Amino acid sequence: MKHPRIFLMLMLAAALIVLACPVQADSGTQAVLYQSTFTADPHWTTNNPSTDYWDPSAEMYHFGIQPSTGNYAYSPSINYNSGSFTLEYDVLLDRVDPGATFRLGFTGDDMDFNKGPNIITAFTTSKDGQIMVLHSVTQSAIQNEVTSAISSYGGQTVTYQLNTTYHVAVNYNNDTGIITETVTNKQTGQQLWSYFTTTQDPLKNMNRIYLGNVGDYGTMGLFAEGWIDNVRLTATIPSASITPTTQPTTPLPTYVITPSTKVTTHVVFTPISTTTKKSPSSGMFAIVALGIIGACTVAKTMNKKR
Repeated sequence: MKHPRIFLMLMLAAALIVLACPVQADSGTQAVLYQSTFTADPHWTTNNPSTDYWDPSAEMYHFGIQPSTGNYAYSPSINYNSGSFTLEYDVLLDRVDPGATFRLGFTGDDMDFNKGPNIITAFTTSKDGQIMVLHSVTQSAIQNEVTSAISSYGGQTVTYQLNTTYHVAVNYNNDTGIITETVTNKQTGQQLWSYFTTTQDPLKNMNRIYLGNVGDYGTMGLFAEGWIDNVRLTATIPSASITPTTQPTTPLPTYVITPSTKVTTHVVFTPISTTTKKSPSSGMFAIVALGIIGACTVAKTMNKKR
């Protein structure tokens, strides 16, 4: 190295640039507000314990939803006021009769999918086949719904299969009002369907995870039956508001699922990115300029000495 002092000056300038980069603080704290692997009794409340119950041998929660009864089950109270969140769960559907619907979501006291606030994911059997649904209602009664049928979201109709375990994740971004549902085959990891909808005002004051058909009274004898597992709610909220509800964590049960041979068209949509990168501050450019000027001054001084 012919000019070690110049090199040292440039290294110092680079170090100052790194130190001057702004550090972005989180607007809230990431926290698990609720989770259960159903290895222990989750103590969910239900109005129909003959069909909605925890099975300790399967280490999952069984549901049998009948539109004609308006039956439901819901988690212990969750302390959530507002903010972004992600609700995840696994579902294995054994039976979904035409006209019956499995629903699970994050909601308020009413637990009625027609009344806000709520975000609900659903699997139903309709004239379009076995389709998936993303549904929301705000506190001001603004309702949005999109399904995996071509008539709803514009893409090719995407259907689910019975006796297949799916991982469902619904993400709510409080800053943009975007709600995204993603359904993935649990066994293969292949994404089945992903789409989004938006709210016109923020969702807030929801307090329970619920499954059922409150507000949906239909024909007698129809059922949506199956199992849920690995329910988890993660939120970004002020630290002072966090009161997590958890269940003991133990190794998950192992079970084998025979994959379906039916050909299904998979349509993948990428949710709108909401991350905005900040530009470097003016102070950074000032530090770079000082480093370069200093390096040039040292070089001139050494040339004069020669």
